[in-house]
Amino acid sequence: MILNKQVGVFLNLVHCQFKQYLNKIFTKHGFNLTPEQFLVMDTLWDEGVLSQQQIADILVKDKNSVTKLIDALEKKDLVYRLTDNQDRRLNKIHLTEHAKSIKDEITEVAINSTNSIIRDIPKEELVAFIKVLNKMSENILSDDQSGNE
Repeated sequence: MILNKQVGVFLNLVHCQFKQYLNKIFTKHGFNLTPEQFLVMDTLWDEGVLSQQQIADILVKDKNSVTKLIDALEKKDLVYRLTDNQDRRLNKIHLTEHAKSIKDEITEVAINSTNSIIRDIPKEELVAFIKVLNKMSENILSDDQSGNE
């Protein structure tokens, strides 16, 4: 297989495997969250109250996808929406007390899972991997802005 094809195949494969693995681990530990829902929660834990658009921008997801994630989290009693006082068109997303109470435990599960995935990979290789991924991201953004799609 040619190198640039391998890049695409393995990025997609590992991304899918990572999500499936985290799904399995979260379920095993009694957390009814998908990895994408966890990312929304983690963003709110780190940043505090945000609008749906701010969450979409941080996670680089379209607003409709974030709306669906918020809807699911709302049904699970993890977040709630409040209309912004300054701009009634905006919904601000707040964490529930239940969401705050599970933060430490589920974050530890996520960190331990990631540590398991990267075990036996030297730190230098991980640093280089992150640099390569960052450069790929920069290239994509540069191409998007210049219209080279």
